[in-house]
Amino acid sequence: MSTQSSDVVLPASLLDTDLYKFTMQQAVLHHFPGVEGTYRFTHRDKDVFFTRECFERFERSASQFGKLQLKPEEREWLSKACPYLTPKYLDYLSSYRFKPEQLRLRFEPIPEDADKDARREPSTRGHIKIDAVGPWQETILWEVPLMACLSEIYFTTVDKDWSYDGQEEQAYEKAKTLLEAGCTFSEFGTRRRRSYHTQDLIMKAILRAQSDVPNAPGKVAGTSNMHFAMKYNVVPVGTIAHEWFMGVGALKGYEHANGMALKLWEEVYPNVLQIALTDTFSTEAFYKDFLADPHYARQWTGLRQDSGDPFVFAPRAKEIYQQLGVDHTSKTIIFSDALNVEKALRLKKQCDEIGFRCAFGIGTSLSNDFSRVSTGGKEKSRALNMVIKLSSVDGKPTVKISDDITKGVDGWQNTGDPTTVRLVKGIFGIPITDKDEVIH
Repeated sequence: MSTQSSDVVLPASLLDTDLYKFTMQQAVLHHFPGVEGTYRFTHRDKDVFFTRECFERFERSASQFGKLQLKPEEREWLSKACPYLTPKYLDYLSSYRFKPEQLRLRFEPIPEDADKDARREPSTRGHIKIDAVGPWQETILWEVPLMACLSEIYFTTVDKDWSYDGQEEQAYEKAKTLLEAGCTFSEFGTRRRRSYHTQDLIMKAILRAQSDVPNAPGKVAGTSNMHFAMKYNVVPVGTIAHEWFMGVGALKGYEHANGMALKLWEEVYPNVLQIALTDTFSTEAFYKDFLADPHYARQWTGLRQDSGDPFVFAPRAKEIYQQLGVDHTSKTIIFSDALNVEKALRLKKQCDEIGFRCAFGIGTSLSNDFSRVSTGGKEKSRALNMVIKLSSVDGKPTVKISDDITKGVDGWQNTGDPTTVRLVKGIFGIPITDKDEVIH
């Protein structure tokens, strides 16, 4: 993050976000221009609190996002690095400005600190509520830089029990291990990075590791962060996020939402960015549409695993491809859910045995893997466990039903309106549980 003062934290650039925000923005402009889209923030760990000081600093920072704009040299780089972004879209992006008035920011003190908050004490503990409301094509860009901003402010305002000591060396060793084991991986850490400086250190470290072991069987495929892709001359990587499937389901109907989402995406990107995310309404629901139209299994280059047991994913995907008569050894699986080095090495071994190509998108394990200084490094410094999800389009609630059946104690395998979750579960034959009553 670039800081205009010690108080305000802003992205380094309009490009300081992930590629899929731009590719999805272009797809939204193509298929759903003008449709209203609302995003909502959730912090999953209820035992972690923000402070009023943190919130007010975040509020001041968010109010300055409108200063960001695409620079001519950035547009020129985009046109070359991402030829699938059309000149018409790049014209739109050049004129794009964040509109802070689209944000609804609230601080809710915990009951124990209500008296302190009445006195507006900076140390008041509480929870932060964020909604972004406006045209989907505009609000879609808030998610990633807003979370990166909040994380950096939290770790310089509330939790300061950490340091940068050893971070670059730690990332270097992780990258070297992955490269020597034959893993292809990308840096996916923008949303929950500890700071801009951390992500910058990480990029330097993993690229240095690749340079130091030039004959290693693995490779650094790139980064999801467009600013760092440009800065370090590496490939920007990424395709689709859950919000695309969520929005299409709400707007076009859920019964064949996965197939429709792939169809509409392919109309915008007929020969590129064709890695299908499977778990928006559960992976088995995705496979129903996948099996119904073999075109997508043949045409699309692979699948992305982002929730559930990753070691179940490849064997099941092989079964699906075999049912369709498609050679699974020509396909790639991208793993991107809570990865660390050890898990990536095990998944690589499994995919090698099964015959899949595989690659890894590694986020928090690179960009927010810190220890507490006060414990001499013996205790981890927890990253913020947060998301910003699409909550409605055109006034219709959106939902996500992941493959994690025990992701937290409050039904976090589901996101969205409880009534709509139960409706969608009924459509796909997914058991309804008591946890479906407590969805946020």
